[in-house]
Amino acid sequence: MKIITIVGARPQFVKAAAVSREIKKHDDIQEVIVHTGQHYDANMSDIFFDEMEIPKPDYFLDINGLNHGAMTGQMLLKIEEVILKEKPDWVMVYGDTNSTLAGALAASKLHVRVAHVEAGLRSFNMKMPEEINRVLTDRVSSLLLCPTETAVKNLQAEGYERLCHCRIEDVGDVMQDAALFYAQTSEERSQVIAKNNLKKGEFILGTIHRAENTDRPERLRAIVDALNEVNKSLPVFLPLHPRTKNILAKENIRPDFTIVDPVGYFDMIELLKNCRLVMTDSGGLQKEAFFFGKHCVTLRDETEWVELIESGYNVLAGASREDILSNLELMMKRESDFSQDLYGGGKASANIVKELRK
Repeated sequence: MKIITIVGARPQFVKAAAVSREIKKHDDIQEVIVHTGQHYDANMSDIFFDEMEIPKPDYFLDINGLNHGAMTGQMLLKIEEVILKEKPDWVMVYGDTNSTLAGALAASKLHVRVAHVEAGLRSFNMKMPEEINRVLTDRVSSLLLCPTETAVKNLQAEGYERLCHCRIEDVGDVMQDAALFYAQTSEERSQVIAKNNLKKGEFILGTIHRAENTDRPERLRAIVDALNEVNKSLPVFLPLHPRTKNILAKENIRPDFTIVDPVGYFDMIELLKNCRLVMTDSGGLQKEAFFFGKHCVTLRDETEWVELIESGYNVLAGASREDILSNLELMMKRESDFSQDLYGGGKASANIVKELRK
């Protein structure tokens, strides 16, 4: 069996690495990795793949820095060429990026089966590019590999059980597989805590990157104002993408908390292990906070990971300064049992390979 795996964003590399480790256990499966180039930094790419022991891509398409339509269109064209050359049994895509959608469309038009890892997730906000990508990818996929029971129920509610071309499976979340695997070595490979003079358990880990916040100055200003207030009593440490940093400068929004350049995955694991709490608009970081036993305040109006909200590990605070501060106070006082198994307990990769082999 031959599988083409499509990746383009750094979180996808981590997820694909977890599944690739499982695929290697099976001599009868050949994996061909295609890196679209969607998120690419020439200075760190090789280091990222080497340090995380991620298989080097067989194809690098070098498509980045374009608007959604141009990017997705070019990816569709080049991925189609790879599929025609490699003649795979499956094309496997992850999550909700432009790379995900392009891979799914290219494969389905060539009548190659699509396996969608993280199928069934919904924010129910069609203004988000990610929501459009994940809905369309699900619709053309043959194997819908859901990370949670909630994702399965979303697909059932949309009628996917009545479709003869696809199969729905709850396999668990590959991000938990990766987090558990890399947590064993992250302390040896990261100096982020010592380098930044952070005290364990005495800082807030934050991130801001979603367009719904960064492209709306009133939301971004309110979030930064709230974090500035938090920083007066508990240090806020926030890795920030240059794009968001430029927007802050353009809008004359001045953070009083510590901002650093984006950090690697090992650094992020150590920050998660040692922070007091997480404040983020990231989807993945909401889950990773849970994996490492940390409460989360989500700086969005909705989330795909509703089970974290329902179980009390996470809270939606939106982008109002007052709501952010009141929800932070609530979560700082909350005590939770993080032993609940919401995401498969680190067995998702094995389950995915099992389903591909059926």
